[in-house]
Amino acid sequence: MKIELLYFDGCPSWKNGLKNLETTLEEEGLTASVEMVRVNDDNDAARLKFLGSPHFRVDGQDLWSEERENYSLSCRIYATPEGIKGFPTVAMLKQQLKQYKGT
Repeated sequence: MKIELLYFDGCPSWKNGLKNLETTLEEEGLTASVEMVRVNDDNDAARLKFLGSPHFRVDGQDLWSEERENYSLSCRIYATPEGIKGFPTVAMLKQQLKQYKGT
């Protein structure tokens, strides 16, 4: 399993997203390579179809996909059980990664 975490330096939430991802992988006993993909500008965002930082992809598939016409450097928000946050919870990541167990 290959996981990409797309982010940009100006987003304060990607580090918490990475921490929750690492916790999820450890708790679930999942083996995955995590590639950090820095998005530098709006051109990168358009080329990568960047959905906002942090943006998670597994084997090229967005964990939380959405259709967009425009892509830009932006922070992403997630509707969590605790309310709106800038990163998904460990439980949310576990749920999304279930379909990739064993890959």
